[in-house]
Amino acid sequence: MSTKKDYYKILGVDKNATAAEIKKAYHQLAMKYHPDRNPDNKEAETKFKEAAAAYEVLSDADKKQKYDQYGHSAYENMQQGGGGHHGMDFDINDIFNSMFGGQSRSSHGHRPSGPTPQRGQDLAKNLTISLKEAYLGVKKEITYSHYFVCSTCKGQGAQNKSDIISCQKCHGYGQVQVQQGFFTFAQPCKDCQGQGFKIKTPCQDCKGQSRRKEQEMVTVSIPKGIFHGAEIRVPGKGDAGVYGGSQGDLYLNISVENDKKFHRENDDLVCSVMLTYPQLVFGCQINVELIDGTQESIKIPKGCSVGEKILVPGKGFAKIRGVGSGNLVIITQCHIPKKLDDSSKNLLKNYSESIGTEPKQEDGFISSFFKKFLG
Repeated sequence: MSTKKDYYKILGVDKNATAAEIKKAYHQLAMKYHPDRNPDNKEAETKFKEAAAAYEVLSDADKKQKYDQYGHSAYENMQQGGGGHHGMDFDINDIFNSMFGGQSRSSHGHRPSGPTPQRGQDLAKNLTISLKEAYLGVKKEITYSHYFVCSTCKGQGAQNKSDIISCQKCHGYGQVQVQQGFFTFAQPCKDCQGQGFKIKTPCQDCKGQSRRKEQEMVTVSIPKGIFHGAEIRVPGKGDAGVYGGSQGDLYLNISVENDKKFHRENDDLVCSVMLTYPQLVFGCQINVELIDGTQESIKIPKGCSVGEKILVPGKGFAKIRGVGSGNLVIITQCHIPKKLDDSSKNLLKNYSESIGTEPKQEDGFISSFFKKFLG
């Protein structure tokens, strides 16, 4: 029976730990027992190697499955055939460097032959529209600056393709190995700024960058029903990619201005209509001009109270996330004249006396008692 320590106990995780939890546990132990932090400390070096061996197995799905099923015996049989440390062929530098930003020896298998295409940057712009435009939908022309593929060099950055040569310092990898104490780390090559190549004769127009900044005007369709704070993606209208990479996208952040007469509640178009007291009492038929300039005939019922909501189905905003449209909501208000001639005053007082000066009390309202008219 093997007397080796349990790999899960070494890292301080249980068998159900996720890959991220295993990596985090190893990270903490590696930093704690790193030989550069513990010079001439054999115990720390041993713990570091144990943690590295444990991580080598538990970070690999296949090895972890075998270890969970057979334990250390899954690798002890391999030792008899001349395997490496703990029966596994691994290098501590490879594990540590791959976790902390370095480049392991195993990654040197494929050297880049030239510039690596990179996707262009996504761009964002703010666009303000009116409530009416949000209701109807609108086409907007937008002018902005962004990177285009250089038309002179067709995006290769050099006058001729043969002018692109591999960096001799890093041999095309973009990184060089640096020895720091016990470990070897990788850092960007200073000769080529980490690109892995150099351009002997850069394109004169783009200065070797493969793209140039220019202005463009695009026409964007804003769908009807768009809401404040929405984001619209315009594919392929961001920055051009570097060295033949794909184009980024343009994102429009929509702001909807307030309107003097209308406002939006969810997908409903809401407005108030001013009526006279007789119109509210007797009921009436009125025409209301909507935000799009059309007119809608609205029936005000008899005895309509102030603040009553009258719904007209399907006359609200088109539903972006669904089918159909919201409602038009008409909220009734009563016009109270501030000035009356003597004849109108007398008529109104006579009317008040005929219906009584004490209003009928209803639940939800406080009681009031009439004393006198003020004017």
